[in-house]
Amino acid sequence: MTLIRSISGIRGTIGGRPDDNLTPLDVVKFTSAFAQMLQKEAGTRKIKVVIGRDGRMSGPMFLQLAAQTLAGCGADVINLDLSTTPSVEMAVPHFGAQGGIILTASHNPKEWNALKLLNAQGEFISAARGQELLSIAAAEDFSYAPVDELGRVTHAEGGFIAEHIEAILQLPYIDLEAVQNADLHIVVDGINSSGAIAVPQLLHRMGIKNVSVLNPEPHGNFAHNPEPLPAHLTDISDKVQQTRAHMGIVVDPDVDRLAFVCEDGTMFGEEYTLVAVADLVLEHRPGNTVSNMSSTRALRDVTEARGGSYQASAVGEVNVVELMKKTGAVIGGEGNGGVILPELHYGRDALAGIALFLTLYAKRRLKMSALRNSFPAYTISKNKIELQAGMDVDGLLEKIRSRYAEQPHSTADGVKIEFGKEWVHLRKSNTEPIIRIYSESEQSHSADALAQRFVTELKELAGL
Repeated sequence: MTLIRSISGIRGTIGGRPDDNLTPLDVVKFTSAFAQMLQKEAGTRKIKVVIGRDGRMSGPMFLQLAAQTLAGCGADVINLDLSTTPSVEMAVPHFGAQGGIILTASHNPKEWNALKLLNAQGEFISAARGQELLSIAAAEDFSYAPVDELGRVTHAEGGFIAEHIEAILQLPYIDLEAVQNADLHIVVDGINSSGAIAVPQLLHRMGIKNVSVLNPEPHGNFAHNPEPLPAHLTDISDKVQQTRAHMGIVVDPDVDRLAFVCEDGTMFGEEYTLVAVADLVLEHRPGNTVSNMSSTRALRDVTEARGGSYQASAVGEVNVVELMKKTGAVIGGEGNGGVILPELHYGRDALAGIALFLTLYAKRRLKMSALRNSFPAYTISKNKIELQAGMDVDGLLEKIRSRYAEQPHSTADGVKIEFGKEWVHLRKSNTEPIIRIYSESEQSHSADALAQRFVTELKELAGL
């Protein structure tokens, strides 16, 4: 498996050879490059870096390697150990650090891990900074600290999760009294990672006493594929129905993606996580919203119904955040269940999403399935084509664009073409060697048909 270097971090499978997979040598190399980049920016060797990990099996090994490499570069390290991505993001500015590292491969299976890199604001580094990092790493011209200038590693208990939760509960949209009066029974899938610790902690802090946790041990040997898709969530769906729970809550291993299960065991829909919480925020604070180009049109409908303006960014959290800042968006995120609330921080945050959603649920007084049906109904069909050696992907996408030049379209990220309220988006993945083909319509069969139409056209153009 080729080591993937992208706007989403340095990602690969564990074991094998350096530069082909994510190995200890790769962790040391890219951590050294990151330290050197931060030191150059700060004009001093003595910088501070916050580091944390999700629960995956390779996490403790890689965390120790990264922390001690930073110390060897002369950086002081705040080691949060087991934490969540949004908690680490909030900890970076809290501790006045110049940057942060999260050891997590997000939704990927257990054989994967990654280094996600943060700037001093606790936000993912830009594409330009990412290219600078890759150049430094490729040169391998590192200078480590002499013995008297080695950095110190300080351990912070609790992974900054409690502090993160307290900041969430101070948000003006959260109504603890309404949530407590709803007397909720909730099932949580901890997916053997950080969410098994952080989500129950948040729920108990909100006064919810009846919480059942599946896969509660954060050992990283995931009980099922950790991407929160319906096919992987049969156990929690069954548990919600069997126990007559009000809902199920699902997060990915690093707790930045969020999905819900309805009382009847059906999926609320990852795409509708952001739509629902945005409706709550916009009710209290009208304004603009942003999601990426592969996310549901329902957010646009909800935003415009509340008098705001919606904009779509290129895929990738960095791109969403950049457009949110540009448009002054009051909330944004991605259709994979990623909620970004600028009042808290500019990063996807499942814990914030949970607190917002529970307030919405308690105040609307609808069953989960009825709440889902209260929002505009769309269905997204998600498909992909494996890349082949020598394939001219950009050329293929340009041919598609030319073929549909008369339709409203965007080339900000691959090609997105609109057909009334329907759309199709074709793009190269940031994290896998594939072309993604997403389409949306008001009916699942028409969304599937639209996607398959473009799968067929791409294969014909590629001669497959």
